[in-house]
Amino acid sequence: MSLKDKLPGQLGFGTAPLGNMFRNIPEAEALATVDAAWDHGVRFFDAAPLYGAGLAEIRLGEALSKRKRDDYVVSTKVGRLILDELEDPSQRSMGEKGGLFEHGNRNKIVNDYSADATLRSIEGSLKRLKTDRLDIVWVHDVAQDFFGDEWLSYFESARTGAFRTLARLKEEGVIKAWGLGVNRVEPIELTLALDEPKPDGFLLAGRYTLLDHASALQRVMPLSLEHGAEIVVGGPYSSGVLAGGQNFEYQQASPDILAKVARLKALAQRHGVSIKAAALQFALANPAVAAVIPGASRPERIAEDAAAMAEKIPAEFWHALRAEKLVADNAPLPYGA
Repeated sequence: MSLKDKLPGQLGFGTAPLGNMFRNIPEAEALATVDAAWDHGVRFFDAAPLYGAGLAEIRLGEALSKRKRDDYVVSTKVGRLILDELEDPSQRSMGEKGGLFEHGNRNKIVNDYSADATLRSIEGSLKRLKTDRLDIVWVHDVAQDFFGDEWLSYFESARTGAFRTLARLKEEGVIKAWGLGVNRVEPIELTLALDEPKPDGFLLAGRYTLLDHASALQRVMPLSLEHGAEIVVGGPYSSGVLAGGQNFEYQQASPDILAKVARLKALAQRHGVSIKAAALQFALANPAVAAVIPGASRPERIAEDAAAMAEKIPAEFWHALRAEKLVADNAPLPYGA
């Protein structure tokens, strides 16, 4: 059974914003956003301990506690362990990028991909999510963008710890699937080259979008199909810059990125296409992609995502996108454009 067969649909909900990413989100607004996702048919929710030091999981668990557990799929991540010890909120960081969750919980987070930490992380997530089981578990951010030149040592720790532990939990029926949740393609390539138990799929954030897809297209998508390990696309709006924001790669977008966004939006406007629809449907056109999980922290954004999935985009738009070299020549497009 493929990863796509384990998911309840192609549109999921990424909960990083519920961890107070970039801003202090009122509790009622966060819970209402999850309710809006549910009301629009979303049944796949992705979380992580890192998101606000457990805040996103707590909020998601509260919102879903009134739902039947068999009616939804939830994924979370291991590799970042939340401690009882508190830290100065001004020191809150996300790997090397800093500051994303400064408004989250104050609990200290440590990087630990060992077998013991994996089990303790899962136990903590179960409590925060108010559930008795997890469907999918991703190994979180074991890549160079967070650990620099030391990333391979962290990867090795994950290989001998988290990978083997999650593979065993799947064999025992405790979880349905496991894989990596990363922002870079290199850990996926390395994982698929291993002889040890293979993951069921990957959550790849920010690397298969209208703005940035060349590396994934060349190095990950064909391998994923070959190994039967499909991709869940996270960050389909490229940290928000495709959806009206100013951030790309979790920081202020460069002039070059903003110029490309302007070209994409101008082309979409000429064809009467919403940029969100173009972004989501572009990602889903690749046969290696099982689902997309845009994030949101306001209920109205969920309605926009649902409408974007259903929007009819003329083939002429995709042909123009190709003609203006705004997508790679070999990127699969809807309608075979």
